[in-house]
Amino acid sequence: METNTQGRIKSRGYAAREAHGNLSPFNFERRALGPKDVLIELEYCGVCHSDIHKVNGDWGECPYPIVPGHEMVGKVAAVGGGVSKFAIGDAVGVGCMVDSCRNCEACKAGEEQSCEHEPVWTYGSPDAKIGGITQGGYSERIVVDQDFVLRIPKGFDLAKAAPLLCAGITTYSPLRHWKAGKGTVVGVVGLGGLGHMAVKLAKAMGSHVVVFTTSEDKFKDAKSLGADEVVLSTNKSEMQRRTRSIDLIIDTVSVQHDVELLLALLKREGHLVLVGLPSKPISVGAFSLVAGRKSFSGSGIGGIRETQEMLDFCAEHNVTPNIEMISIQEINEAYKRVVRAEVKYRFVIDLASLKS
Repeated sequence: METNTQGRIKSRGYAAREAHGNLSPFNFERRALGPKDVLIELEYCGVCHSDIHKVNGDWGECPYPIVPGHEMVGKVAAVGGGVSKFAIGDAVGVGCMVDSCRNCEACKAGEEQSCEHEPVWTYGSPDAKIGGITQGGYSERIVVDQDFVLRIPKGFDLAKAAPLLCAGITTYSPLRHWKAGKGTVVGVVGLGGLGHMAVKLAKAMGSHVVVFTTSEDKFKDAKSLGADEVVLSTNKSEMQRRTRSIDLIIDTVSVQHDVELLLALLKREGHLVLVGLPSKPISVGAFSLVAGRKSFSGSGIGGIRETQEMLDFCAEHNVTPNIEMISIQEINEAYKRVVRAEVKYRFVIDLASLKS
């Protein structure tokens, strides 16, 4: 590990330099190790569709060059003098955020993702420590405050732990909040990186799980992942047959779609929760909500406490994502395949490939 004269730690990664451009090798610096900081030598990083949206500028102006990646795992290589939560050699992870104000109502409640002053996101946020922007996990190493580091349960496959730090918590959080479990029927709309985790988690919680998909090719996969039923959402008669039959729907779709069709599936006082991120506003008729006192909500990641709870739950119940391992040199082709929905169901980068 090399440092510069200010103690900053050198790192290599892959960065985007313009919207829709290829990612390519990038040398940059992490901050010097502070008293409460943990230095992590990274081993794996998941590839989230959000990475693609961010670096392409789909969600607004993006600061370049930017190193994506917010599903990273590795081993602790060094700790600051005031670190009490981790020791050298511990298996740890970092998710979508690396800091927050710590003082607002949301932060004090353990909901740092809703920080009233906005969290410091793992990449693309102003970096108050060394200037510039934060850089993510498509890289060799990272320095993070101990309060935003997650402990990977002993014996957990590190490569499979990586996608849990976004895809896992994004689906776990609404399932827990809206009380999925024994005696409930959970619908999952879309069977991609998020959807396949929603199926596995809801099933592990004890729910009866119904997958709604536009592709008949997904039927066999949905069943193998644990779904009790699979419905072709383009089949009107099949959709009508399931009217008022679902307690909670996790909607993972990130393109425009008709949510009123989904609201019709809910039981009285049922909940439709959007975790996908369509780029355009969604229209909902008042009567679709008022009839049956239904709710249409959104949910993102959870806080640090809930993310650790999710990791422990997955270890206890043997819930892991389906992954395809790639080298960092394959990242640009992987992005194309994610957009074409050709991955089952999460790419994970073997970061040892940065050394080749």
